[in-house]
Amino acid sequence: MISNKIWVDADACPNAVKDMLFRASERKSIQLVLVANQLIKVPISPLISMIRVSSGFDEADNYIVEQVDSGDLVITADIPLAAEAVEKGALVLNPRGTVYTTENIKQTLTMRDFMEEMRSSGVHTGGPNSFSQADKHAFAQALDKWLAKVK
Repeated sequence: MISNKIWVDADACPNAVKDMLFRASERKSIQLVLVANQLIKVPISPLISMIRVSSGFDEADNYIVEQVDSGDLVITADIPLAAEAVEKGALVLNPRGTVYTTENIKQTLTMRDFMEEMRSSGVHTGGPNSFSQADKHAFAQALDKWLAKVK
């Protein structure tokens, strides 16, 4: 059986998502690695670990990209990280339940870059909505779909 891992870009990951991942890791015996530049409390488990990287720009992202393997799952809201992980054969899921794959990541990255350009030219684009029950539900469904495929 393939040994898949779940990698979490944990600095900005909502606690509700982390809690779901902790339970899923234990339930399915899948290794879960949280990567952040600050200390994050994780349950004591041989399956769950926390890697603390230095606080430089994109340090957590770079660590995940170096370590991720094809077939792994990456949890991140960071589109450039998602694109690099997809390129390495990982499935990427954002905390709101959106799945990034080879079919949609280029378009998502293009839209992100366009919005970044708009913001830098002074256009107020607003931020993301607050994390909702619907987001939590969408994430749980997407996670369950991945878990069903790997185990």
